[in-house]
Amino acid sequence: MRKILLIILFTTAIFAKLNVAVTYNYLGEVTKAIGGDLVDVTVLSSPKLDPHFITPKPSLIAKLRRADLLIINGGQLEIGWLPPLLKRANSSKINTGGIGFLDVSGAVELIDKPKSVSRAYGDIHPDGNPHFGLDINNIIPIAKLISMKLSQLDPKNSSTYNNNYNSFSSKMETLANSLKEKYKSCQGKKVIQYHELFNYALRAYGVESLATIEPLPGISPSSKHTIKVINLIRENGIKTILQDVYHEKKTAKFIADKTGAKVNIVPHDVGAISEANSLEDFYKIVAKRICQ
Repeated sequence: MRKILLIILFTTAIFAKLNVAVTYNYLGEVTKAIGGDLVDVTVLSSPKLDPHFITPKPSLIAKLRRADLLIINGGQLEIGWLPPLLKRANSSKINTGGIGFLDVSGAVELIDKPKSVSRAYGDIHPDGNPHFGLDINNIIPIAKLISMKLSQLDPKNSSTYNNNYNSFSSKMETLANSLKEKYKSCQGKKVIQYHELFNYALRAYGVESLATIEPLPGISPSSKHTIKVINLIRENGIKTILQDVYHEKKTAKFIADKTGAKVNIVPHDVGAISEANSLEDFYKIVAKRICQ
């Protein structure tokens, strides 16, 4: 009986997977691609909801307690909902600075950093715009960082993580180049967006956002500001309004009706809309709806 128990324990140890909790779907897709069968991935948020404000459900505490690794977007995108969950989970290894904590914002250069921080400027992010995952060019350095962290936690499988990263990065680079070529005529296009959500993707395709439907980040549009946006669209001949899935859509529709501009729903994460249920499809849809 003792030998059987030892065999079971030894077998369990050999095939034990790393439990990885991630804050958003796109991070889950990257982690699955790098970790493969060596990881179990749990996504803490829903891609249908505002990524700034996820309800901190008690069920998420248990998921965090089981996690060997927590991967977050960072740039303070999770600041409104993750800290209380981490406090209640009380797991030192996945707290900031712990061996099982990874903030992927360190892999990219954040843009739109405010010159000063004040509530008078709305709900701004002091570290810069945290929506860098929408640019396909950022996903490769993020994947590299995840590969390195998995290798640190599970060194015996580091070669597998590295090989998976090489395959993943090659595929993403090919797709990025293909999309850049396909939508090169998009350069110079001007758009309006509801929230400064798509700035990284706009930069990647050479598109300029002239205004947001929000007068300030996190502030609902007023009648005065809406009229200002309508006039701006008319003056500049803007044909496209970029709308996310989680903000109200009535204002964008109203502006479109007054100007003839088209409202394009653009996903902010994998799974935010039905057509974007894989990482590849997500980036294809983002490019298409920004550029067409």
